Amino acid sequence: MITMRRQLLGLGFFAASSLLALHAAQAMSGPTAITIDGGPLGSLALSGGVDGYGYYLSETNNNGNLPYTNKDIGAEVGSALVELQKTSGVLQYTIEVGSNGGPIALGTAPVQTTINNLSTGPLYAGYITIAPPNTPVTVAVGQMGSLEGYESGVDWNNANQFVTALWYVENAQDRGVQVNYSQGPVSASVQFGDGYDTGVFNFLQALGSYSFNSNNTLSVYYAGNLGRTGLNAKTYSGACGYGTSNGTTCFGRVGAYGSYYDNSQMLGAYYSYTNGNLNVVPEVQYQIAKADYALNQTKPTSNLGAAVFGDYTFANTPYSLGGWAEYFTSHTSSADNNTWYLAPDAEAVGFSASPTWQYKDLFARMDVGYLYLLNKTTPAGSKTGFGNSARDGGIFQSTLEAGLLF
Repeated sequence: MITMRRQLLGLGFFAASSLLALHAAQAMSGPTAITIDGGPLGSLALSGGVDGYGYYLSETNNNGNLPYTNKDIGAEVGSALVELQKTSGVLQYTIEVGSNGGPIALGTAPVQTTINNLSTGPLYAGYITIAPPNTPVTVAVGQMGSLEGYESGVDWNNANQFVTALWYVENAQDRGVQVNYSQGPVSASVQFGDGYDTGVFNFLQALGSYSFNSNNTLSVYYAGNLGRTGLNAKTYSGACGYGTSNGTTCFGRVGAYGSYYDNSQMLGAYYSYTNGNLNVVPEVQYQIAKADYALNQTKPTSNLGAAVFGDYTFANTPYSLGGWAEYFTSHTSSADNNTWYLAPDAEAVGFSASPTWQYKDLFARMDVGYLYLLNKTTPAGSKTGFGNSARDGGIFQSTLEAGLLF
């Protein structure tokens, strides 16, 4: 059961302003910062948000292969985050605190938001940036977000509340050092830190983007472990508390979480195309972990995902529509039975659609999604499906969300 593994991981991100814009969904406007006169500290920007939602799942599961869900209807607080930034001068900083419930990975149940998921507790992000004048290079140090993937781990930064399997396998917040470069159509960031918030500093990430024009941008990203992170290293564990592992619902150790996540190599790319009020972003991602007997990985294991995101804003109205379609497949061995997403050797297709209403700082949206398993057999030969009898290949999910951004 992996319900808790990535539900609260909050992707979050830091980069130069041009890179930051690439991650922003077009269908819904994110928080608009309030400018504060900080006196000797200079101009400060205060922003944040809070949201909640009700949800429905067409299936409940207790079959041991798919994520355990025992509630088909319920309600949760989504996120409550406040961010303070200084974005001018040589010395800049970002502090973001609160509780992030994160988006919902389609095929898994919502879980309770928490401030205990990260090693830094309620400090979701906190880093200092050195920005020398008249140079395209900046350097940041501290707790920051991943450079991996198109989707954000703060739900109101996405056009949909549901996210794909590509997001699920990615690293989220971690501690490290990041160098950013932005000059003309080229932007790039390189980050070295403790991938998956393990406290083991051996993880490298890179993101490079090229804007052909204002409507077309290609981004390529890499993430990988340069060494080995052992099975006892701490990692995310949701509401159970950072580093907590009980072998059933809390996966706060690398060995329980899945050693192949952190001890892997990932390569991906996405392309953003904009035409008027329409934005379309295809993305492909491949992740592989080599055999390593010290990590109980007897054979290589890999995960491939592809998705197409789209959103459309209806002109002169408060309405927009976001949507995506995905395909993913993982390859494991009968000996290791590794689970990248949902189940060992899982293969599935899915879609999500989210009509949204937003008036200034208020928003409300509904998200409907459906995921269908193409492969319902594990490497060991056991059946894997939705429902307590493990016979159903698909699951329908929906949410109704409302929030306030500032």
